Amino acid sequence: MVIAIKSIGVLFILVGILYLVKPEVCKRLMEFFKKGKRMYFAGLIRFVLAVVFLLGASDCYIKWVIAAFGILFLISGLFVFMLGPKKLGAVIDWFQRQPVLILRLIAVIALAFGAIITYSA
Repeated sequence: MVIAIKSIGVLFILVGILYLVKPEVCKRLMEFFKKGKRMYFAGLIRFVLAVVFLLGASDCYIKWVIAAFGILFLISGLFVFMLGPKKLGAVIDWFQRQPVLILRLIAVIALAFGAIITYSA
């Protein structure tokens, strides 16, 4: 399970680098998940990440960090299903209107999360 968590951390780092270099990819991904019921797929991904992190936390180097990320993924997955596509679509629209600098800041946050996850696993 530690290998899966480290792999997810590395994936976050790679996505962060991609968004940092090409922020328009972030906007396109947001546009993809905004259409129809695809947002629910994003919520499902968050639930899967939550399960992996919460089950694997006990085997990791810094257990509480991985467990905290698991809880955050669980809460964010719940929010996706509770708020629904209409309200989340408005949030995504707001993010898509932000300047490139804000999108790059999001990329740096994704990079930092990936580094923390990889180190803590």
